[in-house]
Amino acid sequence: MAFSGACRARAAFHPKEPSMTVLDVTGARTPEAADVISGARERIDALDDRIIGLIQERMAVSAVIQDARLSSGGRRVNLSREMEILGHYSEALGKPGTSLAMTLLELCRGRI
Repeated sequence: MAFSGACRARAAFHPKEPSMTVLDVTGARTPEAADVISGARERIDALDDRIIGLIQERMAVSAVIQDARLSSGGRRVNLSREMEILGHYSEALGKPGTSLAMTLLELCRGRI
């Protein structure tokens, strides 16, 4: 049996308090808006899972690079490369992109 989006959202929702509804959880004022919000939140959750997976993959690749650099007598971090990454994120996402890139760099190489 196929559920409409609103029914699916209500069926999947298990509130801690029985009196709470999908409208309470989404902040919507209509069932239609609650349906849109619930669907969009599911999509965001799926995107977040993909982003986390990509970050974990980036961390693994970064570890390979650091190991190769260290085993050849180099330093763990290449600051000129990090500046390129910061510039790339800043150009693509503005000032918040710089903060995001700094967080990614910290995750991938640790604090310097």
